[in-house]
Amino acid sequence: MPIANIRGVNINYEVIGARGPWMMVSPGGRRDLEGVRYLADRFASAGFRVLIHDRRNCGKSDVSFDDTASEYEIWADDLYELLKQLGGLPAVVGGGSSGCRMALIFALRHRAAARALLMWRVTGGAFAANRLAENYYGQYIAAAERGGMAAVCELDHFADMCVFNPANRQRLMATDVKHFIKVMHHWRTYFLAGANLPIIGCTSEELASIDIPTCVIPGNDFSHPRAVARTAQSLIPGAELFDILGPDLAVDVAPPEQWIHVANEHVRVVVDFLARHGVRAGS
Repeated sequence: MPIANIRGVNINYEVIGARGPWMMVSPGGRRDLEGVRYLADRFASAGFRVLIHDRRNCGKSDVSFDDTASEYEIWADDLYELLKQLGGLPAVVGGGSSGCRMALIFALRHRAAARALLMWRVTGGAFAANRLAENYYGQYIAAAERGGMAAVCELDHFADMCVFNPANRQRLMATDVKHFIKVMHHWRTYFLAGANLPIIGCTSEELASIDIPTCVIPGNDFSHPRAVARTAQSLIPGAELFDILGPDLAVDVAPPEQWIHVANEHVRVVVDFLARHGVRAGS
């Protein structure tokens, strides 16, 4: 897969499809690009040129720790520069869970670069904020305080990144542990502040300012409650909601297989939505 140097960080990416409007889709958590390939392949077959990529600190991309912005703002700005390098602007941007936050912040920070916004597995509420803040940041702070960067390298996520991209171990070990902990605290504070917002990462006023076609597909678990997606849809002018999943599940996070099961319906809903708003596949 090709690598692009984006703001000093090597980003692993792939473009699927050779024709049609540009689209970016992103998985949740810090999953690598394979976590969304099942959608990207289908969108490409439907007539879109689809970018998938490993965000910094994900997959085969470089590790890099910057406390000048939230993690999601950094990801959104990286995505803008990557699409710009590829000649893919403006683009339809979308994602699930953390990928949804990145796409949403991209649309807010780079309005002219976004043709439409696709949101699924929208995250919100105190349970999600506290659980995910520990998963994304708290465990790494604790490891670094306990055993320095060597302990961080042993945690599952970063251990995998060192396997996928061996240079990441050297980068991690060269990172000042105090700086690493400072960045993790900064990102965690931003994330926890989202507990009292309509959705994590975005105020009511920011949602109300979105003026591009927006498609919302709710999740159905404790971290991605249906009610949060419905609130987002109600606050974004003209946003449309499509509820394609089964009943609510009493689990922290629904298994990926559930989303793969509805992938064809997911793509059909999005393609029809975009066509009605002037973004036609294959054009």
